Amino acid sequence: MKRVVLGMSGGVDSSVSAGILKEEGYEVIGLFMKNWDEEDESGVCTATDDALDARVVAHQLDIPFYTVNFEKEYLDRVFSFFLREYRRGRTPNPDILCNREIKFGAFLHYALQFDADFIAMGHYAQQKTEDGRTYLLRGADHNKDQSYFLCRINEKALSRCLFPIGHLEKSDVRVWAEEHELITAKKKDSTGICFIGERDFNAFLDQFLETKPGNILSEKGEIVGTHSGLLHYTLGQRKGLGIGGVGTGEPWFVAGKNTRENTLYAVQGENHPALYSKALHAIEMTWIGPKEEIEFTCTAKVRYRQQDAEVKVTQEGENLFVEFLEPMRAATPGQTIALYKGDRCLGGAIIDRLVPYDEQYAYMNPVFE
Repeated sequence: MKRVVLGMSGGVDSSVSAGILKEEGYEVIGLFMKNWDEEDESGVCTATDDALDARVVAHQLDIPFYTVNFEKEYLDRVFSFFLREYRRGRTPNPDILCNREIKFGAFLHYALQFDADFIAMGHYAQQKTEDGRTYLLRGADHNKDQSYFLCRINEKALSRCLFPIGHLEKSDVRVWAEEHELITAKKKDSTGICFIGERDFNAFLDQFLETKPGNILSEKGEIVGTHSGLLHYTLGQRKGLGIGGVGTGEPWFVAGKNTRENTLYAVQGENHPALYSKALHAIEMTWIGPKEEIEFTCTAKVRYRQQDAEVKVTQEGENLFVEFLEPMRAATPGQTIALYKGDRCLGGAIIDRLVPYDEQYAYMNPVFE
């Protein structure tokens, strides 16, 4: 009997994953990861509640259950990077880094101490291994597909992972949980970054990073408002600018930031050309499966839940130059670009620099110190 150590989060997806694996004849061990230890504004640590739900589900399914503390690993490998990038004015994606460093790094290493044949996660994604290479595929439910968040994990780690619900629709997962009377059947899905949850994002950042107010400039160089600190804003953002009564009356959007001058640039109109890029440079590409040719075409996402965009990619060592066939709105340095061919995810890289669609707005391109 093959042994699987499953990451149980206390949610319905990992709960059903455990049940399906057991039905398929695996020896299943549930493992809850504690990655963060902080109470919310009401004094509640949600990880405590989630761990209890995971434990109850494990009891319902009659599988062994353990907890493991990865707080130090998370602080060293994920949170410190998160703060460092925000300090530079960039917008990192800690969930992608958490998958790479914790769930498919520290977790896998720990699971091997149980003599596990595989680890498993409740992600909406799929994998297959052919001719000694492992491939990452989109989840069957394209509305819930989480391959974007997995695009920078190690292929070797992926080869040891199972995704028991990757072939299911979310509605089917809920039905399975209800039919088996799991206590998580109707539990609300978690949202937001794991260590922030439902809390105010800017208030959270202000606990760890110093903010310095500055000017918001229009494309004409006019001061149209003040910002509360560059780290509170990301490219394409509309909410929270506090600019009113000036210009054309159209909404204002963040078009650029300059950490050297502590300046935020804003433009009016959702489709203003300053919000678009024709290409970008990306760094630290992680390939899942064989590398592609030096130049190739595929599709790409620069954010989750985005429609695929057609691109031409040129490899530059471990980095990429990506040209968009149609201008891309609000691509953001620090975020991740994931590459696809059909349902296969080729891997992902970190967006480093943008090439503006209209060169006259190049001065708005982010300058990071």
